Amino acid sequence: MDEAIAGASGILVQFPLYFGILALMQAGGLIEACASFFIAISDENTYPIFTFFSAGIVNIFVPSGGGQWAIQGPIILQSATELGIPLPKCILAFAYGDQWTNMLQPFWALPLLSITGLKARDILPYTLILFILGGLLFLLSLTLFP
Repeated sequence: MDEAIAGASGILVQFPLYFGILALMQAGGLIEACASFFIAISDENTYPIFTFFSAGIVNIFVPSGGGQWAIQGPIILQSATELGIPLPKCILAFAYGDQWTNMLQPFWALPLLSITGLKARDILPYTLILFILGGLLFLLSLTLFP
């Protein structure tokens, strides 16, 4: 039990910390300000791309897709409706942005790192390549497909 707790302690501490950061970002209006900024400078062609980037930026600080969607989702849906952009495209832009930065901050790799004894810096060059290639692929798909 001592070994299991030691291996899981990082994850157990992280989730309350992330939700605290999420609450501060929401209460302070940072997420709405970020989304509003992107809305103000976008049109029907660029809005999905800006949604992608805003989701990626917020995901760096709060790697919880559900919690992030609870706050950003209504803003994205309202903005997409006002701009006349198909909702599925904007929802996918959000999901792509959320997943894109998971390659830069590989929360998914914590169990793997624990099992193999590697450090995050050992896999960062590989995840950075995936981050860049994934970003290009996501942006290309948002640009080419209506």
